[in-house]
Amino acid sequence: MEPTNQPSRRGLLFSVAASTLVAACGGGGGGGSSSGGGGSSSSSSSSASSSFSPTLPDPATAPALKVHFASHFKIGFAVDPGLTSQSSTNAILLKHASTLTAESVMKANPIGVSAGVYNFTEADALITFAEANGISVRGHALVWHQTSPSWFFDGDRSDMATYRALVRGRLETYITDVVTHFRGKVYGWDVVNEVTSDDASATYRNSEWYQIFGADFIDYAFRAARVADPGVKLFINEYSTEDAGKRGRLMTIVQGLIDRGVPIDGVGHQMHINTGYPSAAQVTAALTDVEAKGLINHITEMDMSVYNDPGSCYSGTGCQAVLTPGTTAFNTAMTTQALKYRELFNVFTAHASVESVTLWGVADNHTWLDAYPITRKNYPLLFDQMGDPKAAFWAIVDPAFVP
Repeated sequence: MEPTNQPSRRGLLFSVAASTLVAACGGGGGGGSSSGGGGSSSSSSSSASSSFSPTLPDPATAPALKVHFASHFKIGFAVDPGLTSQSSTNAILLKHASTLTAESVMKANPIGVSAGVYNFTEADALITFAEANGISVRGHALVWHQTSPSWFFDGDRSDMATYRALVRGRLETYITDVVTHFRGKVYGWDVVNEVTSDDASATYRNSEWYQIFGADFIDYAFRAARVADPGVKLFINEYSTEDAGKRGRLMTIVQGLIDRGVPIDGVGHQMHINTGYPSAAQVTAALTDVEAKGLINHITEMDMSVYNDPGSCYSGTGCQAVLTPGTTAFNTAMTTQALKYRELFNVFTAHASVESVTLWGVADNHTWLDAYPITRKNYPLLFDQMGDPKAAFWAIVDPAFVP
């Protein structure tokens, strides 16, 4: 993610309004009718993101990512059902994805309508698509402070012991019912998401869950998920794991879970980053710290902004100027992005503990970064707006490719 002197891009995004934005993006984005992902008959130079490089290989020759990385990890994308039927996106998913993550439709809001009442329609549609096409699914996310419906917390707090028992029961019932519903259909769950404090003076995020239970709600969630599906892999998911301070607090939480015998299998590293940060050494440190705990690593939400904004941008000032396709600045950004993707994928393939890599989005026609931290077109993914492979794609599949 961004350097530590900047606010959390991921944390700031998911205000109530921003959560609505992401949910709305499920059917998202413009984009062309090209089949993309190697199935397009158009030249990659026909699209905005690759216009700088008419020498990019023919998209039809692009190797399938799921085959290229099969000996290392699953690879895929975060989508919601609407994207699975768009022509360019569909072609990319079918050719390249061995794993999918629901961008929004497996969160507690919208699944948890009320206590004991669930809406699985959209989530089931994604599962149906994945199963029909031999693609695995990661579950995301059972407990997240930003998408926990208010009914979880309803009740009289004058007797806190009784109130805690009531809310704990709702949490455990919700997790049991949801994980049971998807048992055998997902291979891993982000059980808790973003529970680590961004403030060095505290270990845990001061969410409503934490205010009620302290750290105990994390234990409740993992234990309920394990009972509901003994075979699924269970993860704690977090952003800015590349930052040593933030990761230190996360590792304190993880070690506490291990010490208490809580059933945790791995750590998810979101990897919302930019072309200037983090370094390969920082990512390596994040992976090796998890390995030292005997746990699995998943890269869960990777995208790479082409803008390296100062901290002031997150308050609305000083943001980098919009990059225009075809300009020298844009071309340089695409080259830098390609080299950074290569650098980090080389780190991932060097670590057997990395068992899954997920891009947060499929192609540049649909990305949350178009609206964050300001409204401005971004180009953070491996495929361009037409669905053709970008320089970043070729950089991770061909060590001889020169961006």
